[in-house]
Amino acid sequence: MTIQWIGFDADDTLWHNESLFLLTQERFTHLLAGYHPSEEIEKMLFETEMRNLKDFGYGIKGFVLSMIETAIQLTECRVSAAEIQEIINLGKSMMRAPVELLEQARETVETLSRSYPLLLITKGDLFDQESKIARSGLSRFFRGIEILSDKTPSVYQEVLKRYEIEPASFLMVGNSLKSDILPVLAIGAQAAYIEYSLCWEHEKVREPDLQGKPFHKLDSLADLLRLV
Repeated sequence: MTIQWIGFDADDTLWHNESLFLLTQERFTHLLAGYHPSEEIEKMLFETEMRNLKDFGYGIKGFVLSMIETAIQLTECRVSAAEIQEIINLGKSMMRAPVELLEQARETVETLSRSYPLLLITKGDLFDQESKIARSGLSRFFRGIEILSDKTPSVYQEVLKRYEIEPASFLMVGNSLKSDILPVLAIGAQAAYIEYSLCWEHEKVREPDLQGKPFHKLDSLADLLRLV
């Protein structure tokens, strides 16, 4: 079926995001360098994040809480109030960081919005995502904006149902195989994958999971215009 609607992921599809988390993680490991090696700190932080997803969800606030919990555990409660304050300050810096659009992001969504109704479908903390969307200057190009707690086949089905979209006529564009590509294919929609230079470990998928899953793999947003 011909594409009638196009959905876009936000973080690391339209603007940089993972690089900010990586930079903050590096600063966090440096803060705790007197207690443990960086590899051990990073491993414990990731395990804490995964354990906390069901309670805090995705986003900066959950990340900050996981950093604080990790610091308490790794230091056996010896972490100082000043060090905890520094972790909180790292989170605030993330929240206030400028939104840096990826190359061709504005041109692509502006051009496509003239011919297709567009949806922005992202997951994470509501306050943080609303702020980034507003500061990106791209919101006016989207027919609808959906900020989700997670991206699963059933959640995508609910979104498409709200807009009365047939899955086969919907194309989802994103950088995460786990969140933007596989769940959409599972409900019979189409997907275009644009790899970002960094990938959070939680969003990685095994090669066998991609077998028999047809999707478009593009080098850049500019290629999307040629595709549609």
